[in-house]
Amino acid sequence: MRKILGLAIVALLTFSFSGVKAQNYKFGHINSQEILKAMPDRDSAEAKIKKYAESLQDQIEQLQVEFNKKYQDYLQKRATFTDAIREMKEKELTDMQQRAQEYQQVAEQDYQRYQAETMKPVIDKADAAIKKVAKANGFTYIFDTSSGVLLYFSEQSIDITPLVKKELGITK
Repeated sequence: MRKILGLAIVALLTFSFSGVKAQNYKFGHINSQEILKAMPDRDSAEAKIKKYAESLQDQIEQLQVEFNKKYQDYLQKRATFTDAIREMKEKELTDMQQRAQEYQQVAEQDYQRYQAETMKPVIDKADAAIKKVAKANGFTYIFDTSSGVLLYFSEQSIDITPLVKKELGITK
């Protein structure tokens, strides 16, 4: 009985694996940062981002100048103020400083959002080109060497960076 059960298991395993074909995986790698840096679209996006950052910085500086002016005015006239007015002026300065800090935090969040929105079409274009090249050349996996996480890739892995640059029309 044990022999029959053992033969049945061996036969089952043999039939199970006989239909499985050997997989041929094709691995590639890319330096996505190199691609993004070479894309002309990136330059115009970064110019927009820089201009936006400068406008935010200008507004922050205006708030700081206004605060400094009121603070200097307060320091010069502090001795002439009654306790109630001095307390009111100090509260006004504290509130103004708090609003400036809150504005700076909101501005940083807006900057990050704007940067992501502005770079998204550039990143999407690069991503589409990578996928197109990978599919056209039969790659199973594409690894990004610019992420710093990839510890090793062999000579069998193909660098598709030049192919993606060609797809994007980048000659650099």
